[in-house]
Amino acid sequence: MLTATLTHPFAARLLAKKAAPRALVRAVTLIEIMIVLTIIGLIAGGVAVVAIPKFKQAQVRTAKTSLQALHPIADAYYAEHSGDCPTVQALKASKQFTGDNKDPWGQPYKIKCDGGELTVSSTGPDGKEGGSDDIVIPEAEDAEPAKK
Repeated sequence: MLTATLTHPFAARLLAKKAAPRALVRAVTLIEIMIVLTIIGLIAGGVAVVAIPKFKQAQVRTAKTSLQALHPIADAYYAEHSGDCPTVQALKASKQFTGDNKDPWGQPYKIKCDGGELTVSSTGPDGKEGGSDDIVIPEAEDAEPAKK
């Protein structure tokens, strides 16, 4: 009966596994895992160094594009409604503007009408009005770089 058991394929495998020396069994050590995690962390850190500034630039470009789309719509509303300064909510309610009424930083776009001139603006990344990072359309003429 013992010989019949050994000739069975499953029994032969079981005996072979039990007979294998411990040194032949290979496992992943803690040091190897830590080295791999360190390499992954270095790669992620390198990607973050490149990606975060690009993300911030993309937010500024998105805000400028939205304001450039909003300005002519607000200007037309201003002309059609006898100088009544529009709000983003009024433009959305009249379905003239279908974009988002908030900038990429979560602050609402502002429309100002001063002496017949209409400007649309975003407070920029800092969220405070009047800072150097504010985005205003049309851009102030003194903000343009001097041409040589």
